[in-house]
Amino acid sequence: MKRTHNCGELNLKYVKQNVIIAGFVNKVRKLGAMTFIDIRDMYGLTQVVINEKTIENELLNKIKKECVVSVSGMVTKRKSINKDIKTGDIEIIVESLQLLSIAKMTPLLIQNNTDALEDIRLKYRYLDLRRPVMKDIFLMRNQINWEIRKYLQDNKFIEIETPILNKSTPEGARDFVIPSRMNSNKFYALPQSPQLFKQLLMISGFDRYYQIAKCFRDEDLRSDRQLEFTQLDMEIAFTDFAEIRKIIEPLFQNIFKKIKKIDIKAPFKTLTYVEAMKNYGTDKPDLRYDLLIKVVCDAFRKSQFKIFESCANNKEKVVNSIFVEKIIDKKQINELTRIATQNKAQGLAWIKYENNEYSGPIVKFLTNEELENFSLIVNPSKKTGTFLIIADFKKNAYPAMGAVRVEVANMFQLNNNGKNEFVWITEWPLFEWDDEENKLTSAHHPFTSPVSEHLSNFDTNPLEAKAQAYDLVLNGYEIGGGSIRIHDLTIQKRMFNTLKLSSKQIEEKFGWFLKAFDYGVPPHGGIAFGLDRITMILSETTSIRDVIAFPVNSSGVNTMCDSPDAIDSKQLKELKLKLIK
Repeated sequence: MKRTHNCGELNLKYVKQNVIIAGFVNKVRKLGAMTFIDIRDMYGLTQVVINEKTIENELLNKIKKECVVSVSGMVTKRKSINKDIKTGDIEIIVESLQLLSIAKMTPLLIQNNTDALEDIRLKYRYLDLRRPVMKDIFLMRNQINWEIRKYLQDNKFIEIETPILNKSTPEGARDFVIPSRMNSNKFYALPQSPQLFKQLLMISGFDRYYQIAKCFRDEDLRSDRQLEFTQLDMEIAFTDFAEIRKIIEPLFQNIFKKIKKIDIKAPFKTLTYVEAMKNYGTDKPDLRYDLLIKVVCDAFRKSQFKIFESCANNKEKVVNSIFVEKIIDKKQINELTRIATQNKAQGLAWIKYENNEYSGPIVKFLTNEELENFSLIVNPSKKTGTFLIIADFKKNAYPAMGAVRVEVANMFQLNNNGKNEFVWITEWPLFEWDDEENKLTSAHHPFTSPVSEHLSNFDTNPLEAKAQAYDLVLNGYEIGGGSIRIHDLTIQKRMFNTLKLSSKQIEEKFGWFLKAFDYGVPPHGGIAFGLDRITMILSETTSIRDVIAFPVNSSGVNTMCDSPDAIDSKQLKELKLKLIK
């Protein structure tokens, strides 16, 4: 039977009409000679009523939860109204029923609060996606994509697709590669981003490009990262950061208004990279709560406590602190210490302030004057609470305290206040030093333009050079990043030379791209946003796996279909690969 209506649209105006609905059996209840079945589809849920004189008992006994059925009958007003569902005013008196598909007992409860752990949810993802809460996430994701496309089309952007099979280029993570059957022992690389192609589109004369693009990065997974992800990719000719802000901020105001019915204030806040690291210990600060990191070196320059004194008087080191308006217990201190040392700090000191008294294991090493001077910097209003302190090299102390700050917010739910805080991070370093690789790397990518005042000397003093780069952060998550690109071939070659790329490496990796610079390059810039991460924030879940239909687990495995899988010898032979053991 072809359905005439879905399970979420019937109401009192349909009373006495004959209808056909179909869907999954959500619940079966038998009361004497009457059987009540709740039928569910993606639009809602409708109760139907079956008299055993109308439908054979043999058929009714086969109807279990998650079976697929179709029923026809007359809509009537319910005696007992259910205000929790859209169709709660009516029910259908069934005249005929078809059992379209029989279901076994499911390995997880098909309801918002399921009993299943994540490994079961991922193995039976098609069942997990039946849960209304998951349906709502993907309906939201669909609406986000729609609002993005509508807004950008209205602002004269055009959508252009770029290749998935591409040449491997260094972009910060390992590539996924695919062997070519027609070109023996050669490989395609899946794109980490459409970076070079979108720049080529600017060279091609397309002023405003966008794409909702699939991207791939072979990197360690975490709660907000997957091997394959979707990003909103954008590029604009003859632009600057000010224009990009004027485009992006109204886009997010529109998304939040349409999706969440929330008004977002603009212009968004801005912090330089240095300000973000110094005050929050991270380049993706969560501004929904304070907990500012304070430098307290001045309080300890003459201290007898040598750990603090030595760090306070060393330009490479720092003593920093945050103040938490809570008395933190021993178990919580131990967890915060673990977070600090996990992030390369030597340790985490603490002092409690309560009833006008300081207490803690290091208090006996500090004078009253030092404690008062220290408190004046971090807790001038003398509130009750706990000081957390790290004394270490700056490169360790700031990120470690930033991680402690985030954990404190999670611990005391300081980030659960209903706020949404956007902030632009600007004035990024152009280069970073990679201790593991012992070499200079691009902080963003090697196509990022230096700021104008560093164009002449970025290659002679690289670690001091600033980039025309910008990230957009929301609630402690980096949701997007971009830059003004290099459009001058001489500067692009200087950039490669600074990164110690040989002429051969430049030609092999980027020769095809640089050739386009011979034919006129408009100044241009762009930005890309992680749509999975944005959906995760808007749906108020803490795992990116919840907003991707068929994700991999933390080991990079899709347990539903056992991917990745081995390839048999016949397939390898067809690919003409010479494997290196």
